[in-house]
Amino acid sequence: MWLIRINMTDRSYSVEEAPDTLETMGGRGVTSTIIHDQVPPLAHPLGPSNKLVFAPGTLTGTAAPSSGRISAGAKSPLTGGIKESNAGTAWAQHIANLGIKALVIEGQPEEKGTYWLIHLTWDDEEERPSVEFLPAEDYVGRDLFEVFPKLYERFGDRVTIAGVGVSGEYGYANSGIVYNDNNKRPSRYSGRGGLGAVMASKGVKFVIADPSGAPRREVVDRELFNQGRRKMREALGSHAITQPEGGLNMYGTAVLINILNEAGGLPTRNFSSGRFEGAAKIAGESIFEGIKDRAGEEVFNHGCSPGCIIQCSNTWLRPDGSEHVSCIEYESDWALGANCGIDSLDDIAEMIRLCNAYGFDTIETGTTIGVAMEAGVLPFGDGQGAINLIEEMGKGTPMGRILGGGTEFTGRAYGVTRVPTVKGQSMPAYEPRAVKGIGITYATSTMGADHTAGYTIAPEILAVGGDEDPLSPEGKAALSRAFQATTAFIDSIGHCLFIAFAILDIESGFEGMVEECNGLLGTNWTTDDVIKIGSEVLRKERAFNEAAGIGPAHDRVPEFMTYEPLPPHNQVFDVPKSALDSVYDEL
Repeated sequence: MWLIRINMTDRSYSVEEAPDTLETMGGRGVTSTIIHDQVPPLAHPLGPSNKLVFAPGTLTGTAAPSSGRISAGAKSPLTGGIKESNAGTAWAQHIANLGIKALVIEGQPEEKGTYWLIHLTWDDEEERPSVEFLPAEDYVGRDLFEVFPKLYERFGDRVTIAGVGVSGEYGYANSGIVYNDNNKRPSRYSGRGGLGAVMASKGVKFVIADPSGAPRREVVDRELFNQGRRKMREALGSHAITQPEGGLNMYGTAVLINILNEAGGLPTRNFSSGRFEGAAKIAGESIFEGIKDRAGEEVFNHGCSPGCIIQCSNTWLRPDGSEHVSCIEYESDWALGANCGIDSLDDIAEMIRLCNAYGFDTIETGTTIGVAMEAGVLPFGDGQGAINLIEEMGKGTPMGRILGGGTEFTGRAYGVTRVPTVKGQSMPAYEPRAVKGIGITYATSTMGADHTAGYTIAPEILAVGGDEDPLSPEGKAALSRAFQATTAFIDSIGHCLFIAFAILDIESGFEGMVEECNGLLGTNWTTDDVIKIGSEVLRKERAFNEAAGIGPAHDRVPEFMTYEPLPPHNQVFDVPKSALDSVYDEL
């Protein structure tokens, strides 16, 4: 496979064979390795020395189910450390179909505010990918819902798109990288860590991928690969959470709203309570019934990328039955809903639509508004006021620029002490005082507070892969460590993280995941190698962060969580510092 380097200082590029050191790596393993090896840890995230790396998962571009994932990596302007932000999109598969192991974007135009479009195609004569630079001035400063149709009109219906909205142009630390979904909407995101600002700082507005004419990916052992693929499909198709017309396919990820609310772990009104009285109004069940009412029939969810068989993405409709937004995911629903005291799905949908249009991370946006509400900028529960604040962000007003800096920046600007961040990144939709294992993940992850870094919610709340008491800190450091390492492996091979539900409970599914990789690559991995390989990725990320000045002292939850009891259980975060330190000391 190919490694493409694009230098935006002089708009030159090179296409070279990927080094042997990356041969069995994909996704997060590739992005974190390149950032670790090639980016100075003290570089400014928006300066010329930072690099933006895109890498499809190892299995991406094959027939492995639910494997259409892309990793974007860089030094984060939000955390100041290493960042990998993962998304499901057909763009990932097109990059893999072009034979690209990694797309490395470096340098930046001498003239700030100059933007280019990168067009990736297949060169039949050279038998390798080709790169074309095109001016992108016509697309700057515009709503992404207006721009995407124009890009498809220009380049054809078969291309896929990655890009940034105005949030990246403004350099906001809460800006994401946007990709198309299966219906060509700008709605799939590498949302976390401010990587949209990194992409924009390179002068790159969009990357268009067209794999027409490219050869199919080679599979070393087709029989073994197909055996693993069948095991994975069977596991996903039979598990209660991932099966067709089951939990995620029916109610989407927002099925967790009622579950976490009942557990007392749904952060409400800027993490001041674990229960929200309006939870039932915004839960996955209400979304399903609301769509059914407005569509006039039951509507099951769709996939984020071709080949997804979990299919957890919904499309919310307006009262007249027209499309409002796709999709209302759990973290977005919570961040812009319960965390802000808002119980209107229509208001939440409009905020998500605006985030998609401008290029914002919905989690960081919702927690930022929650802190602004805490500061008295507007009252909790003010849906229209929250919508107005997102529009301010999109316009780049002084208020908008403060909020665009993220949750921690806004907390400092307003002198707020209840600021739910770790390493500069805001916590997602699980309360650490009520779910201790996820709190350890938040505190110790190399990525800043990130539920996807080590999803201990599975055994702590859903009784998947075990049945752990969420209120107890006992044994949770080892649990988080194992989940973080396994997640790093899954992020590297390109499967959706939601396969974890099935492979934790169904041994053949876990075996199938490894067999897919061995069949594709010709490796001899065993299931025991999953944690070993994931741990090596984590060690590289940890080393980068420590060199950037982010060490064990930063592996802590916010202080207020250690002394403010959280209703309804009246728990504080009581995990000993020694347990937090052990997560990486024993890796």
